[in-house]
Amino acid sequence: MATLPFELVSPSRLVFSGEVEQVDVPGAEGDFGVLPGHAPFISMLRPGILTIRNGNDVQRYFVRGGFAEVNPDGLTVLAETAVPVEEVPADAFTNEIRAIEKAMAEAKDDAERWKHAELLEQMKAAATHFGQVPTTAAH
Repeated sequence: MATLPFELVSPSRLVFSGEVEQVDVPGAEGDFGVLPGHAPFISMLRPGILTIRNGNDVQRYFVRGGFAEVNPDGLTVLAETAVPVEEVPADAFTNEIRAIEKAMAEAKDDAERWKHAELLEQMKAAATHFGQVPTTAAH
């Protein structure tokens, strides 16, 4: 099967680099899969699961923030956070959700509140994916 060069990079390290058959990415406008020969494309990331596929080998990472770029040289994902799924702590999302809710309550205008509301929904969806019950701060 054909492969494409792929790199997953976080601020602290190169998380993954190699030839892969497919990568499924949580894009801001929806999930998308990248196969060899994919058209050039750029997308912001949303919090979610990035899946790397190579035959029967499947690797999954929780990613948050950043962007993905497909070009003739392959796929590069620059993520603020990239953690193997098995290393995500059981209560990873509780504090994140509370911080977003606080920022939303302190927002100066509707545009800022809307931005936080979108991120809050994405984080709640990611928490649900990991079997965590999304919690909200007491008001």
